[in-house]
Amino acid sequence: MPEMIKSPADIKTAPFDPRFPNQNQTRHCYQSYLDFHRCQKVRGENYEPCNYFKRVYRSLCPNEWVDKWDNQRAEGTFPGRI
Repeated sequence: MPEMIKSPADIKTAPFDPRFPNQNQTRHCYQSYLDFHRCQKVRGENYEPCNYFKRVYRSLCPNEWVDKWDNQRAEGTFPGRI
């Protein structure tokens, strides 16, 4: 199991966010990805509350999207504002 998951009880999905009330969670996924990286940029990589956003985007976003966005950030071509 991944390091954040110590037991099956730790597996949770993202909680309801009133900014994204519809079934389509694409914007929630993308916003959580941005929020995680913004939080790390402002607070530092060891700031524990930033991991909330990471858990949310890991829960909502397809792995292919996350890999693509990570590659774009590494190459400096990511279109979002972080």
